[in-house]
Amino acid sequence: MSENVSRRAFLKKTVTASAGAALGLSLEEKVLLAATAAKPKAPAAKNCAKALPIGKIGNVKISRLICGGNLINGYAHSRNLIYVSSLLKHYFTDEKIFKTLKIAEENGINTIIANVASQQQGDENTIRVLKKYWDQKGGKIQWIAQADSTVDNPHENAKKAIDNGAVGVFIQGACGDALVKSGRLDVIEKVISLIKDKGLIAGVGGHTIDVPIAVETADIGPDFYFKTLNTVDYYSASPQQTIEFMKKVDRPWIAYKVLGAGAVHPKQGFRYAFDNGADFIAAGMFDFQIEEDIIIAKSILSTTTALKRERY
Repeated sequence: MSENVSRRAFLKKTVTASAGAALGLSLEEKVLLAATAAKPKAPAAKNCAKALPIGKIGNVKISRLICGGNLINGYAHSRNLIYVSSLLKHYFTDEKIFKTLKIAEENGINTIIANVASQQQGDENTIRVLKKYWDQKGGKIQWIAQADSTVDNPHENAKKAIDNGAVGVFIQGACGDALVKSGRLDVIEKVISLIKDKGLIAGVGGHTIDVPIAVETADIGPDFYFKTLNTVDYYSASPQQTIEFMKKVDRPWIAYKVLGAGAVHPKQGFRYAFDNGADFIAAGMFDFQIEEDIIIAKSILSTTTALKRERY
């Protein structure tokens, strides 16, 4: 090989000659190749991403794949990488967030899940950015709000979401864990009642299976659960117990942390969640990941193995 043949040209030539060679490339190499090679089939891929299947929670129609808001707000689950939240806050400028949401909407995602505000940090970036996106950019994406509901302050986040355009609210996972652990199901019931009384869909989040078990036993009656599911023990202990219990629950279930903070490929993480009973998946996505993730989700949902549960 001539010394003046660049690595980029070599990659392009090699992969063109053998489709199987792509399997040996790193992610960075695949991205480089995709950016430099001709893409005659790109429009077809975009069309494939559209028409993402839709389900319902209450009277709200929701895409089976939901855009997670942690990346946008910099609350990144990044294992032990301490710089990632700061990196994301620099990456996701308002314009980048608008671009990300626009790509999501154009390709079939109609809902985002994002926090209202952190009671610890007092950050209300979600409300500010979504209002700007709706009012100035013509965006239509729905917002299901994640509320920090605690014994000392159960309703503040939920009320803010209700007053600022959310279609649904759920008790954030760590809060759900803490309320169940401390036996304060009365607080969960009051928050759910408030949300439902205002006409929004109401849910309970949790990392442990104890949350839906306790809420079902107490017959609190949320509209949905927000529950972790992955195979890498990332805030999702006892996944098989989760799968077995949720089979018996007659309420929609949104699975989250299905990629274990980036440790699992969407092809594996999405399939594991859908095949094992999740009705919807929430996943944090960069703008350049959205179309591929939608194509993966759509492909999985088109197979019979992904339809073991009667979907909402």
